[in-house]
Amino acid sequence: MVIICGLGNPGRVYENTRHNMGFLTMDLLSEQLGIPIKKIKHKALLGEGYLNGEKVILAKPQTYMNLSGESIRPLVEYYKAEPENLLVVYDDIDLPVGEVRIRRRGGAGTHNGMRSVIYQLGRDDFPRIRIGIGDSGCIPLDKYVLMNYTEQEKPLLADALLRAARACEVFIRQGIDEAMGQWSGNAPDAGGVPAERLPGK
Repeated sequence: MVIICGLGNPGRVYENTRHNMGFLTMDLLSEQLGIPIKKIKHKALLGEGYLNGEKVILAKPQTYMNLSGESIRPLVEYYKAEPENLLVVYDDIDLPVGEVRIRRRGGAGTHNGMRSVIYQLGRDDFPRIRIGIGDSGCIPLDKYVLMNYTEQEKPLLADALLRAARACEVFIRQGIDEAMGQWSGNAPDAGGVPAERLPGK
C-alpha cells in the first residue's frame, strides 16, 4: 500500500498560489490514475484506488499548510503505512521555478508544512517530491508563497506538475529509486502539459 500526500491550503482563495503545488499535483495524479479525491477522512480529502494490484491512497490535507502533520499522522497510523510507503509532494523556495527534486528522506528546510509533518511523525525518513517555486527575493516569505503564480511562471510550473505526477506513478509502480532516476532534477520536457491546465489567476 502507498500513501501519496500533496501539501497545500484548502479554499478557492489559495487555489492559484505557489504554496499549492502539492494539491495541484494530486489533482493531476487523480486524473492520471482515475482515482477521484472526494472522501473526507483524517482531516483530509482522500481518494482510494488500485494500480497494478497495489492499494493507493491520495490525500490533500485540509488543516491548512502549517498543520499538515495533524492530518498525515492519523492517516499513516490508520493505514499502518511504513515510512518508505509515504510520499509527500510540496513546493520549495530553495529550488528554481519548475525544477523537480526527489529524495528518500531529509529535513524540512524552510517549509512549515513539512516541519509539521516531520514533527507529528517523529521522523524524516520518508520520500518526498519538491517542486521549485523560486526564491522570494525582497518579498517576505509568508507573502510570497501565498501570492498567485505569474503568467511567466505558468508554463514552467505546469510542466513541473506533470513531471511530479508522473514521478508519483513511477513511485507506486517501481519505487523511489526508479522515480528519482527518471524524474529528479532538471528533467527533460515531460510531454507538455499546457499552461492553461493550471488554474488561472
